[in-house]
Amino acid sequence: MTYPYENLENFTLPSLLNRSLDLYADADAFAKVGQEAMKYSEFNTLVYSTIKLLQDNGIKKGDKVLLLSENMPNWGVAYFAVTYFGGVIVPILPDFHPADVHRIIKHSEVKAVFVSNKFQKTIEECEDSNIKFGINLDTLNIVEILSDAKYMSEQNSQSSGELTKPQEDDLASLIYTSGTTGNSKGVMLSHKNLVTNAMSAYIQVTITQDDVFLSILPMAHTLECTVGLIVPMLHGASVYYIDKAPTPSVLMKAFKVVKPTMMVSVPLIIEKIYKSKILPKFKESFWIKTLYRVCFIRKKLNKTAGEKLIETFGGRMRFYGIGGAGISPYVEQFLIEAEFPYVVGYGLTETAPLLAGSVLGKKMKLGSTGIAMAGVELKIKNKNPKTGNGEIIAKSPSIMMGYFKDEAQTAEVIEDGWFLTGDLGYIDDEGFLFINGRSKNVLIGQGGENIYPEQIEATINQDETVLDSLVMMDKDAKLIALINLDYEIISEADKENIENYLENIRKTVNAQISSFSRMVKFIEEVEPFLKTPTKKIKRYLYENK
Repeated sequence: MTYPYENLENFTLPSLLNRSLDLYADADAFAKVGQEAMKYSEFNTLVYSTIKLLQDNGIKKGDKVLLLSENMPNWGVAYFAVTYFGGVIVPILPDFHPADVHRIIKHSEVKAVFVSNKFQKTIEECEDSNIKFGINLDTLNIVEILSDAKYMSEQNSQSSGELTKPQEDDLASLIYTSGTTGNSKGVMLSHKNLVTNAMSAYIQVTITQDDVFLSILPMAHTLECTVGLIVPMLHGASVYYIDKAPTPSVLMKAFKVVKPTMMVSVPLIIEKIYKSKILPKFKESFWIKTLYRVCFIRKKLNKTAGEKLIETFGGRMRFYGIGGAGISPYVEQFLIEAEFPYVVGYGLTETAPLLAGSVLGKKMKLGSTGIAMAGVELKIKNKNPKTGNGEIIAKSPSIMMGYFKDEAQTAEVIEDGWFLTGDLGYIDDEGFLFINGRSKNVLIGQGGENIYPEQIEATINQDETVLDSLVMMDKDAKLIALINLDYEIISEADKENIENYLENIRKTVNAQISSFSRMVKFIEEVEPFLKTPTKKIKRYLYENK
């Protein structure tokens, strides 16, 4: 596969950085929201000074370095400094439990750590690790996290001056997944995995030096790291980071200040905006509610709402990427009719991450995650001859090297060069990919039918008072659902008889789905569901109850 990028010596992160420096040295690069962006030349200077700091303290090619922090421009500095000379970066999601962080530190055998002030205590509490010293990410200075940190700094005061170069197939990043199954695995991604995946986006969207990204997802997640850091750098675009939780008030302020042209998000954010800001407008009066049911009038109302939505995002939004989980069909229908510039992407940490995506400004299909990315081949394994459904498998330059220290699990998911995604779906005659759910989540009906809980949950979540739902089977093999409600918009009368309220929702939902998928009971889940960083419910925590 060839990619339309000149001056790129090879598929490595340092080669990508050098190319961007040659082309965009004076362009704005990275900043926190509300601050002045550093130039690409300034970013490069910080990378080189950080490389020296690492090498002066004994870090060499192949050594692993932990990165634990909220989003900030220096996150990218640490990422490129470590990988530039062949070190291996180990990014940690900031909402990992300290016990998980400590386990990863020991399992990955990291020798140093970049950590922000916010998470320094987590590192200090880790015992029996191989960490020799730490670097404060806020200042990019050595911090004495451990007792022998000062010793290391004094003993290695001079680097060799030689700068090793990584090869395309060298390990660049070791990422520990936070999945819905409870099993965190170390995904090994090479330089080639990451760089080719970033380059493959050129078919889906055109990005220029004038584009401005707003980054709201944790950078340690592969989706944000690739699309929110590596992709903008490839095109000389600028990126502004929110270092707080993306609450509505935080987002609204950032939109006004940054006026982004591009951003990547999980479905939950746009779904919340639709439910809380847009849908209520169409239910303000009996007449609007009635007219909204008429197809051509609904489309006109949605188009007007879409224009206002663009204004809410700062007025310049031309690319809104959605990934990490499936988007609700009713919300996507609105986005299509509103002519909102959204794109749906699909991928996994193990694929660096993108495998498929819709093309901006081209034909969209409701419920599809688009077509294969450049250089990616998708197939359906064990295809059902009637429905076309089966397991989605992929072959691509971005397929991981394997799971760290786990050859057995690697062998389970890589077969003759094909990655077995564990996702179920089909590909239509035009090459559009449709996903039904995870193979591990499929429930078997009493008549042997395959039941996809994610599809039922999407129907349940159309109710504006439902924040989240989780469909599962009880001990009698009957379908039930846990429901987390938005109590702020439920009447006092309904709150007093919540079981009756849930029963009415259940009947409404059951009337919209297949008979073998109908549920016998809705159960109130008072507390919000515990989720992964991409806002997928950690199903195992509830199925094991």
